[in-house]
Amino acid sequence: MAVHTDETGSTRKWWTLGAVCTGVFMLLLDITIVNVALPDIRQQFDATLSDLQWVIDAYALTLAALLLTAGTVADRVGRRAVFATGLVIFILSSLWCGFAGDILMLSLARALQGVGGAIMFATSLALLAQAFAPRERGIAFGVFGAITGVSVAVGPVLGGALTSGLSWRWIFFVNLPIGVIALAATLLRVDESRDPQQHRIDWAGCVTFSAALACLVFGLIRSHDDGWSSATVIGSLVAAAVLLIAFLVVENVSPAPMFDLSLLRVPTFDGGLVAAWGISASIFSMLTFLVIYLQGIMGYSALEVGVRFLPFTLAIFVTAGIAGRLSDRVPVRWLIGPGFVLVAAGLFLMRGSDPAGTWTHFLPGFLVAGIGTGLINVPLASTAVGVVEPRRAGMASGINSTLRQVGIATGVAALGSILASRVQDNVIDALASGPLAGQAERFAAAVSSGQTAGALQQLPPQSRGVAAGAAAHGFASALDSILLLASGTALVVAVASFALIRSRDFVEEVEEEPEVSHYQTS
Repeated sequence: MAVHTDETGSTRKWWTLGAVCTGVFMLLLDITIVNVALPDIRQQFDATLSDLQWVIDAYALTLAALLLTAGTVADRVGRRAVFATGLVIFILSSLWCGFAGDILMLSLARALQGVGGAIMFATSLALLAQAFAPRERGIAFGVFGAITGVSVAVGPVLGGALTSGLSWRWIFFVNLPIGVIALAATLLRVDESRDPQQHRIDWAGCVTFSAALACLVFGLIRSHDDGWSSATVIGSLVAAAVLLIAFLVVENVSPAPMFDLSLLRVPTFDGGLVAAWGISASIFSMLTFLVIYLQGIMGYSALEVGVRFLPFTLAIFVTAGIAGRLSDRVPVRWLIGPGFVLVAAGLFLMRGSDPAGTWTHFLPGFLVAGIGTGLINVPLASTAVGVVEPRRAGMASGINSTLRQVGIATGVAALGSILASRVQDNVIDALASGPLAGQAERFAAAVSSGQTAGALQQLPPQSRGVAAGAAAHGFASALDSILLLASGTALVVAVASFALIRSRDFVEEVEEEPEVSHYQTS
């Protein structure tokens, strides 16, 4: 049900498209723009690697946890009002990020950003579907999809330019004018709409899912500092398992679940969820640590790193266009499966970097992984919305998008903890037989937590060169380890995609108009 004004719908629909695309561009930009600023943030706040993991994961956690619930709230309260609320939250939290005085405040502000992002993400497609007639939605969704692709490509370069030219704080301040423009357009030119069916809000499901995900990520991040056998880590992981079981029980008995478990009976839907998690947990999670390596070990500036990621992002962009044309003629499994094989190959090719070498070592891997990612992204949405009837398309696509954010949260947490542990072991081994043997463990602990510069200053001047070399090569070797793990993850997901995604699961198109969806499908 839409509330119309006297202005022609022809004009207002384009205002709606502009407002939605501007808001979503901003929230997706903040997924990638932060990566290149991490070394500067670490230096400013004397932050550890675990601290930096939380800067990334705080955003992904709240985005994943609230995406499905936010859509239901929007259906009841009003999509324009809720989208505008998300914009206000995102603008204010971006301001908080920019003025954060310590790493804890930055992480809390990032979590609040994720809340605003989830609200905008969840209502974006529903606003477009309400504004455009069914025959015109292809154009609107095409523009929307192009904007999401541009945001991924622009993020590292814009983040590098702002960080190098001004300050890392400006990667958040840049959201203010963008957000204000989107907010003004939303309030002045976007029609209000609601779902007359008034779905119940699954608060129990939201709470148990959010708590389970938070406990899992907390346990993974703390595993390096406290050890896998510590009470904190074991308790967190056990709590995550118990809460996940509770979530499944709640969803099974709820009359209006946020996750209809019957969807899991469709193999292609399951394959899509595995793929959505896998693309984020492998290549997109690895970008965080590749940035830290290129800046912290190889010495490139934030802008230089952003520019050097262009081959990867451009490969995604170009291949996505090709995949879009192929998706109508080639079975989805033969795009997603080979895509993950290429991602696995690209990650494997990135191994073996010399800290004293150049970034071009990564170029073949960037290109191969980028091509694979482009093949995956376009058809992935169809594994959710294409295998269910129209009335459940919103929920299906929302679950798929949620798994993407879960992949980021768990991937960054797990890979970061393994990286830190391997760095520490490698540095200890390198220094164990030399004059720094007595200080090896303390120095290695500092290096593994991202405190290399400060730790070097505490060593005798004549020993700093040896220690710096051990730190650089120790990090490079540890990076190889998690690249191998990420590559293996992508390969396993490729096998799962081939096994689970089937053409016969896709629902044939019907003439009825699909239910307006409040969830992201790209």
